[in-house]
Amino acid sequence: MKFLAPIVVSLALISTSRAESPAPARPPAPSPPPACVAPEFRQFDFWLGKWKVTNPQGQQVGTSEVSRQSEGCAIREQWTSVSGKGGMSINYYDSTDQKWHQDWVGGDGTILHLRGNLKDGAMVLSGESKGAKGTVINRITWTPLPDGKVKQEWATSTNTGASWKTAFVGIYEKQA
Repeated sequence: MKFLAPIVVSLALISTSRAESPAPARPPAPSPPPACVAPEFRQFDFWLGKWKVTNPQGQQVGTSEVSRQSEGCAIREQWTSVSGKGGMSINYYDSTDQKWHQDWVGGDGTILHLRGNLKDGAMVLSGESKGAKGTVINRITWTPLPDGKVKQEWATSTNTGASWKTAFVGIYEKQA
């Protein structure tokens, strides 16, 4: 027994020193692939930029800055009218329903929830809202023009789409 005690102590020290040794370094886990790289996520890229916005008569009605956000999964617009009123939208492609969505909040209290897709080279988003006159259908179309400008046209219908009234037309021209 006298001889066993030093052996037991030695074994305990050996196992303790092994337990305190650092584990071999593991390579870092690979980064997950980017989430929003499919071509559909780039369909609205023609709207990206800093813009001067004019009406069809050429009078400036505001400015807009449109940028990619959230690792390229969203597009954010920051709008400022010439009177100083603002608004912003968040735009995103949802691969589960295969549609583009826009949520707009204007400084005047206007709230829009729109959805749609690219049609014949133009982004067309629409949605219903409730107003004093009942249900309103909002349809906004962004059309890239050959000179690099973008035309935005907002139309509304109060009769389930039987007729449309133009609420806004803006020509977006890139600022230097």
